[in-house]
Amino acid sequence: MTEHVWSYQPTAGHLAGTDLTGYKVEATDGSIGKVDKHSDEVGDAYLVVDTGVWIFGKEVLLPASTVVSIDPEDKKIFVDRTKEQIKSAPEFHRDKHLGDTGYREELGTYYGVGAPFGGRPA
Repeated sequence: MTEHVWSYQPTAGHLAGTDLTGYKVEATDGSIGKVDKHSDEVGDAYLVVDTGVWIFGKEVLLPASTVVSIDPEDKKIFVDRTKEQIKSAPEFHRDKHLGDTGYREELGTYYGVGAPFGGRPA
């Protein structure tokens, strides 16, 4: 089951309805980009992050459960994954994957059950 992957952790400090667009996203080992789009839907919350030049202008989809904390003053979101774990996630293409349940399941497995600190399950 991977549905918890698509919900914010209770300790993240996320307030439903807050516009996170433009917030900087920080991995455990540095900045990975800015939020381009996000969803607050219960059980289907995520961030679409524009990585800029970091991985050659690609976007990544991060399930809400990866968010550790949100700093509204500095407009930063902290996630509990390394840059390499995020870079190694299943490739994301907005036009193809946003509504694709198969992709969501694959990504949920990558970030979710059996992979408590991201990356592939041991």
